[in-house]
Amino acid sequence: MTRPIPFDLALNALDPAELTAVLEALQTDAIDLRDRDAVLLHRGAVSLLRDLRPDDGLGSAADEFVAFLHHALAWQAAGRVVGTVPPETLGVLVGTGAPDDACADDGPRYIQLPMRRLWGRLAEGDAHEPLDGLHLLPLADGTLRVLACFGVHEQRAGLTVSEVVGPRPGALARPDGAPLFAPQMPGGAAAGLHELIGADELLELGWRAALLIMER
Repeated sequence: MTRPIPFDLALNALDPAELTAVLEALQTDAIDLRDRDAVLLHRGAVSLLRDLRPDDGLGSAADEFVAFLHHALAWQAAGRVVGTVPPETLGVLVGTGAPDDACADDGPRYIQLPMRRLWGRLAEGDAHEPLDGLHLLPLADGTLRVLACFGVHEQRAGLTVSEVVGPRPGALARPDGAPLFAPQMPGGAAAGLHELIGADELLELGWRAALLIMER
């Protein structure tokens, strides 16, 4: 069964003609889709924000909603590119043999990860959720926007997202000496799971995914 793409779950609620018109207007007005401020100040994006906003408002999730829409527009405009990390390659992505640093400017794309193998939570006390994938948006200054999409399911009304942006982190180490992406969840190691801890690990994972997909 084909897995849902989180941007499809949101954009499919729109009139396709409306979405096409917004993207054409952004192109006509020479808006760089990598520039969030320019995109979200454009009249077309403002209209989409209004149409997609939940009836009961956004509350504390406003920043995440804006980030999600920006990535969705960039993904749509770039041709809806989807890459995958197969289960047998996940160990390379999260292990010590990950790709070395290099140029990751390969355009916006969504990278699906093996289902329910890598988990995370946004804050201490939150429930752990499976990481469905990462949207990667290389920026003009050489940094990378990484949007993590957790808990993606076609029967769920929404999803959980977290975004980081920056150059590839330097040498990372957990305070307890555990390897990066090692699970802290009870039973996680025995089940062969991995876990994201903190923004730096998410950013590092995004860079690894970008480089790994380019090498394949």
